Amino acid sequence: MRFHQRLFEAGLGRLPRPVWLEIDLEALTENVAAFREVLGAAPELSAVVKADAYGHGLIDVARAFEKAGVNRLCVASLDEAFALRAAGLRLAILVLFPVPLGALNFPEATDVEITLSTTSAISSIQNLVIRDREPPLAVHVEVETGLGRGGVKPELVPRAVATLDARRDTYAAGIWTHIATPESAEATARQIAEFDRAAALVREAGLRVPPRHVAATGGLLTGRAPAYEGVRIGLGLYGLLPLDLPIPDTLLPLVHRLRPAMQLKCQPLRVEKFPTGTPIGYGGTWVTARESAIATLPVGYGDGWARAYTPGAEALVQGRRVPLVGTVAMDAVMADVTDIDGVTTEDEFVLLGNQGAESITAADLARARNTIPWEVVTSMSFRVPRVYHAASVLMGLRTLTGELAARAEAVG
Repeated sequence: MRFHQRLFEAGLGRLPRPVWLEIDLEALTENVAAFREVLGAAPELSAVVKADAYGHGLIDVARAFEKAGVNRLCVASLDEAFALRAAGLRLAILVLFPVPLGALNFPEATDVEITLSTTSAISSIQNLVIRDREPPLAVHVEVETGLGRGGVKPELVPRAVATLDARRDTYAAGIWTHIATPESAEATARQIAEFDRAAALVREAGLRVPPRHVAATGGLLTGRAPAYEGVRIGLGLYGLLPLDLPIPDTLLPLVHRLRPAMQLKCQPLRVEKFPTGTPIGYGGTWVTARESAIATLPVGYGDGWARAYTPGAEALVQGRRVPLVGTVAMDAVMADVTDIDGVTTEDEFVLLGNQGAESITAADLARARNTIPWEVVTSMSFRVPRVYHAASVLMGLRTLTGELAARAEAVG
């Protein structure tokens, strides 16, 4: 049964065009379990779902993480937090970047945790008037330890904690920092030392040290950042790894258990033969060297398929690799399928993911355009439909017009 028909029979309707991201919710659940086994029961596990859950889809992914037992969701902005609350998510939600303090009086912000990450914010929050605040506002103090992006210096952390704990309507719910260069043992050690100094200064001031969280995917998988009372995992929960991360042998079993959750698939809009010497695509940068069969795929830079992928990018069809040719357009790219007999508009192409024994990974694409896996997946446009499944069962569909839940329907 063709994929479109399976969607229709699962009550999900039809795709607006033949391109989609398949998101494996079971992989997300298993990735959470893998990290939890390594961490043990004590440290809190916060799942980072900012940037539309790294392109995987904010709401459905957050629900999967909630069901999998994470302790907190981390976002970058208040509107991401508000969207989670509007969708019924009840987990703790931490906004990692500064927010307009006046927005804390919005009804939606009642149970959202925020970050204090500038020196001026210490005074601002001290003078802030919060109306009818119940429960008290949970504030996490970010410590500047060497990233240079945000946080208060270690010497000011005791003042920040004291300011927050002195109010009836706020409290210091955590202190944290972010590792800038997890691949460097020396740089990471310097940041950890600065962070520990900040915590020691809080203790020496006679204040309680709030729960600490430092390790993200890189720091945890190198073993260089302590788990403390909690960790914040983003990329790893999606089954992806930073490029060239030095992972010790003791953590390789964890890495081998992680499964990527995202695949990018499509069906061609047409398959057409062209004679030798025919230019293909904008600018005529690629010309057929023989009679060629060209498949037009409905994926372009407007979908997150960057122009930088070509030349050299490939797709999978019928379990084999084919080159992508010509210039990537906003809504299309062409594949040379001359060497594969019988390719039609019913064939399924994979641009990210597996087909048969072949695979194209986020790391492959990152290297092709001289970037990182984070950018590959977060670049996936909101307009590309997300199809959610657990194992072989279709679970839901998200398009520009909204979300649908499926009746139980096997994918395969």
